Amino acid sequence: MSLTLPRLLLAAAALGAPFALPAAAAPNIRIGLHAPLTGFAAADGKSALQGAELAVAQVNAAGGVNGRKLELVVEDDQARADQAVPLANKFLGSGLKVVISGSYSAPTRAAATVFQKARIPYISAYALHPDITRAGNYVFRTSFTGEVQGKAAAKFIGTILAKKKVTLITLNNDFGQSLAAGFRSVAGQFGLQIVNEYSYAIGDRQFGSIVASVKRDDPAVLYISGYFFTGGPLVTQLRGGGVTAPIVGTEGFDTYEFIAIAKDAAEGVMITTSLDRDSTSPPARRFIDEYESRYRTPANMVAASTHTAVTVAAEALRRAGTDDPAKVRSAIAAMRDFDVSTGRIAFNELGEIRKAAQIQIIRGAAFHHYATIDDPVLLAPPTR
Repeated sequence: MSLTLPRLLLAAAALGAPFALPAAAAPNIRIGLHAPLTGFAAADGKSALQGAELAVAQVNAAGGVNGRKLELVVEDDQARADQAVPLANKFLGSGLKVVISGSYSAPTRAAATVFQKARIPYISAYALHPDITRAGNYVFRTSFTGEVQGKAAAKFIGTILAKKKVTLITLNNDFGQSLAAGFRSVAGQFGLQIVNEYSYAIGDRQFGSIVASVKRDDPAVLYISGYFFTGGPLVTQLRGGGVTAPIVGTEGFDTYEFIAIAKDAAEGVMITTSLDRDSTSPPARRFIDEYESRYRTPANMVAASTHTAVTVAAEALRRAGTDDPAKVRSAIAAMRDFDVSTGRIAFNELGEIRKAAQIQIIRGAAFHHYATIDDPVLLAPPTR
């Protein structure tokens, strides 16, 4: 004979036995993530998702946040600004209390205004445009602005490489222009002479005219902005065209897809980035080792930056003791000297971080530490 729950309770009472209902599990804390899972930037979207998944897995393995597990709610923005606002509103309609951008500047800028208006904490993992955090005090960034990274490159070229004659090759979008602006703003400070600057579009893959012009310039060094899918062909064609000057790239090259495209031409390329593969910091080493073990592929900047953003969100939730958005926002803003996979970070009043810039060099088809630019004045993020 089967007994219904009410009859079980009556039977237990008649026997004088205690009867306890199983405790309901605390609901998961849901964190939103949007990234370009399809389209031209899908490789970066995959890295962003994997970095976020690893962060969630590590937090949950350690007991979660205040007794609750984290859960990712993921949407594909295709790296398009026109997809970002509908996705942001979808997240809001789902009741999410904190959201991460694992995407590029255009969709992140568009979504930032939506989350600011709704007063939901929003963290940009690696998008560089300076206007992102200017959306308001609920918007944060766990990577550099483009201008700060460009300044780091200028100091590196002028003081460590000790090169003076520079040609810039700039991707003509928010990403490339912000990097070039930062570089130009301090070039004179380090005795750099910009002999020429060439721009190209994100869809370009043939660079014959730029290669010919660079050969005429005969620069001592090249500073190139772009992504792995533009930088790979560009660097290959520069080397194939006989340009031998050292190349300093940007964090958009910080992926093994760049090496796979450029092949031998990638050897010796240096980049400014957030991830130091040779770091001895426990959070960085744990991220690098567990990422490679989990996904059977080397870690890159996008994965590390998104891992950092989710880690920051989890720590803010823990410190706040609640998922109340206002309290989570305050907890993020108050973070100082917090060690994460991309180094030690501290937020300023604009929601920007202060941290050192890493220089990696490609040797033997792998990224290695070359230098660290740790100049708190030069690399000070914007405050307004």
